[in-house]
Parts: sequence; C-alpha cells; structure tokens
Amino acid sequence: MAEHTVKAFDEDITRLRGLIGEMGGLAEVAIEQALDALVRGDTELAEKVVARDKKLDELESQVDKLAVRVIALRAPMADDLREVIAALKIAGVVERIGDYSKNIARRVGSIDVSEKFEPLTLLPAMGELASEMVHDVLTAYASRDPELALEVIAADDKVDAFYNSIFRNLVTYMVENPATISSAAQLLFIARNLERIGDHATNVAEMVHYAATGEYPPDEE
Repeated sequence: MAEHTVKAFDEDITRLRGLIGEMGGLAEVAIEQALDALVRGDTELAEKVVARDKKLDELESQVDKLAVRVIALRAPMADDLREVIAALKIAGVVERIGDYSKNIARRVGSIDVSEKFEPLTLLPAMGELASEMVHDVLTAYASRDPELALEVIAADDKVDAFYNSIFRNLVTYMVENPATISSAAQLLFIARNLERIGDHATNVAEMVHYAATGEYPPDEE
C-alpha cells in the first residue's frame, strides 16, 4: 500500500481499537453497577444500567460501519484483515455482554434482598471475576497479547465453578424454603447471565489470539 494509504489504515485500526476499548469500559461498568443495584435493591441505578445499554449499541454500529469501510477502501490482507475481522466480531460479543448486564439490572426489584442468603453474597464475587475477564481480554486485544488471552480463557473455569456452586446452593435453598422460590429463580437467572459473560469473554480471547498469531488456541482436553 502507498504511504498515505498505510497511514490512513493505521488511523482506522486505531479508531477501531478505541471504539472497542470504549465498549469494553462501558460493559465492565454495566456488570459492576447491575450487581451493585441488585445487592442494594437500587432500582434507580438499575434503570440507569438499562438506559446506558443504548450507548453500547451505538458504538457497535460505529464499529460495523468503520470495519466495512476499511475492508472496502483499504483491501487489507493477511494480518491486517484478521485485525479488522476480529474487531468486527469482538464488537458484537461485547455488545452481547452489555445485554446480559441489562438483563441482570432488569431483575432488580423482583428479588427480596432482605434475605441475605449465600447465593446473593456470592454473586458480586462471581460478577467481579467476570468483569475482570472482560477487562483483561480487552487489554489483550489492545496490546495484541496472545498470552494474556490464554489467561482469560483459563479464568473461565473459575466462573463456571462459581455458577455450579450457586446453582447447587439455590436448589437446596428453594427445597428448604419454598416461599423463596421466586427470588431464588431470579438469582439463578442472574448467575446464568454472569456465566454467559465469562463464556463471551472467552470467545473474545480466542479471537484476540487468532488476530495476534493466525491460530486459534488449542482445545483443552
């Protein structure tokens, strides 16, 4: 590519990374605030989380348009094309992470937070771990760090372990306290959403690894 074309392409890639970084930051905040609203029964904060999800949708649209324009005008090849395709896919996944946080926020007010049973106290720790995975995978993307991407993939086992523990705890709690079935079922839904956030962070990590190395991470036995 001519020098001016290379410079323009680099500027486009920088813009793509910036947009995805902004999306990641919003997604992290959404996870944290949704769970904070849940634990405190703060419906006002929950409504803010739901409303702010529109910004994530707008940013994803900007990434889509920019990525398509880059492919059409710059005709990137090899590593450069992987970079653009990865950005396109990652934006979609981060947007879905925001949707899961919005789903959690919408459950606030449907749960009796006066019942301080164990699953309710475990969910913020599970959410913190999922949020850290999102943060780390976006850091890996920004720095094209395949090793950090592998660490994110490994961390998903911890999120799964949290989910399994909460699931067992909630089932036991519902059996022993039938009056709490409605709230417990909502908490189970929230735990499932957090588990899916971890899965999506893992999907992003796999794309980051591919964009950086040209190979997907090896499947774990």
